[in-house]
Amino acid sequence: MLVPRVWSSVRPGLSRGLSRTVGSRASGEGKKVDISGIYPPVTTPFTATAEVNYGKLEENLHKLGTFPFKGFVVQGSNGEFPFLTSSERLEVVSRVRQAMPKDKLLLAGSGCESTQATVEMTVSMAQVGADAALVVTPCYYRGRMSSAALIHHYTKVADLSPIPVVLYSVPANTGLDLPVDAVVTLSQHPNIVGLKDSGGDVTRIGLIVHKTRSQDFRVLAGSASFLLASYALGAVGGVCALANVLGAQVCQLERLCLTGQWEDAQKLQHRLIEPNSAVTRRFGIPGLKKTMEWFGYYGGPCRAPLQELSPMEEEALRMDFTNNGWL
Repeated sequence: MLVPRVWSSVRPGLSRGLSRTVGSRASGEGKKVDISGIYPPVTTPFTATAEVNYGKLEENLHKLGTFPFKGFVVQGSNGEFPFLTSSERLEVVSRVRQAMPKDKLLLAGSGCESTQATVEMTVSMAQVGADAALVVTPCYYRGRMSSAALIHHYTKVADLSPIPVVLYSVPANTGLDLPVDAVVTLSQHPNIVGLKDSGGDVTRIGLIVHKTRSQDFRVLAGSASFLLASYALGAVGGVCALANVLGAQVCQLERLCLTGQWEDAQKLQHRLIEPNSAVTRRFGIPGLKKTMEWFGYYGGPCRAPLQELSPMEEEALRMDFTNNGWL
């Protein structure tokens, strides 16, 4: 992690220059990183003693690497990033960079509560190999997270980031939506390339696509449950927890949408809604990790205070997959 003086040493007048020179391959007017496509948000495997299991992480990545994903999201919500130390977060991203196919994009979660910490984490993520930074909304003081506060936060991060920034709105975890007016303003920043929206409000997604259409700005659906609807409204991809276990099927849904095969896409989307809900809002990361075990990946335990599923919950989870023909 960078020492605190890095923040104070970068003068405001130099900040935009840093984002354009250090990260010239991705930032500035060209916005050369195309984030369109499907991404699984990679889980963080742990041992029985709650240590990060880097060997299992690499094994999972080798299996996931066989699917036509655009890349991987690392240290997002499904990576249990709030439970990891700063050094662990960086080490996980570094290991993923080394293990993943070289032609895939690595979007690394770098969000922290303060702007200073987020800048430092974002710069550090770039140093260990991230192609873009996924920055979640700060939320501990959510009552004061106005549009103005969030615009200031993201602008400072994007000014100082050597890699492109993707905004991340996940109200189920943070308790706040990144306001549409803030997204529209931030879409004009040369180093902010898109938004991952996990709220599930497709009218909001459509409105954001509409209001940012004149910018080089892309929207990713934050869940497989509303992937078809998001594509229909102009989104360009998705970060989908379900892709960790049904990678081929989520990529197939993407292809059907992109080729206009809407009837087949609708049938497949219908069969993905219950399984996706099960591994996200219903049973969360413990549900996702349990399901990974059924599909040949390493799931393993979560870090406390997250607890494993009860036998009744596990049976309900299994039914959501078997009833839709996946198990």
